[in-house]
Amino acid sequence: MTHSHNRRARRTMLACLAAATFGLLASAAHAARPDFQMPFACNQTWYGDTYPGHGLRYAVDLNHKPRPLSDADLGSPVVASAAGKATTYNPHPGTGYGRLVVIDHGGGWTTWYAHLDSIAVANGANVRQGQKIGTLGKTTRPGNSISAHLHYEQRLNGDDQKIVWNGSTIVYDQYEVPYKSRNSCGTTPPGGFTGTVKTAGSPLNVRSGPGTSYSVVDSLANGTVVSIRCQKTGETVTGTFGTSNLWNNIAPAGSNKYIPDVYTFTGSDGRVAPDC
Repeated sequence: MTHSHNRRARRTMLACLAAATFGLLASAAHAARPDFQMPFACNQTWYGDTYPGHGLRYAVDLNHKPRPLSDADLGSPVVASAAGKATTYNPHPGTGYGRLVVIDHGGGWTTWYAHLDSIAVANGANVRQGQKIGTLGKTTRPGNSISAHLHYEQRLNGDDQKIVWNGSTIVYDQYEVPYKSRNSCGTTPPGGFTGTVKTAGSPLNVRSGPGTSYSVVDSLANGTVVSIRCQKTGETVTGTFGTSNLWNNIAPAGSNKYIPDVYTFTGSDGRVAPDC
């Protein structure tokens, strides 16, 4: 009886260990990290700040230009790092996150996009990787004042994790580290690639061709978000972002409406869309 009882006990223990091991393996597989990409459009370069004591240890603050910090990035498009289901907060209660989008990617993984100026997706909406989910802002708790930036996190089962984009872990405890987005590269977003008109405040003339000698067909207010269908070289002009001969066609296929790239914030100093 004793030997039989011991054998049964050993079999029970082994079965429990096997079940536990299988459960751990299944959990690990279920929690595989998604292929996270930067929360900005393909080829845009942004600068990341990380430091001890930054709320959650592994969060990163992102701006398009190095310091000094300003509100120059206000209104810049923010996109999903990976596909998932969005939960929106306007604002997030009891914190300094302000307007916030949290995307659930499954397996316990979530990404957090805080301080948004606006939210572009509905609460509970399914979003694709690279889809615009809002615009960069500086919303926070009442009485708090911050400059415009994106506060970004990756979490697993609620715990913040070291951020990985395109398979590489970001640099920690440094300011102004440049990162180049590979989010949805090679895939044209619906409506084309996006940009934001940036002038000193005056409206920007829209031309029928890539130069100032072409007729004015429209005008756009500073801060207008445009879809860039294609790009073309033309007259060299100087504007907000330097000097360039690159012009952006913002009209539907078969028509022409051009604005200078030097007055368009795209996050890149080069091309972001196909040739016209």
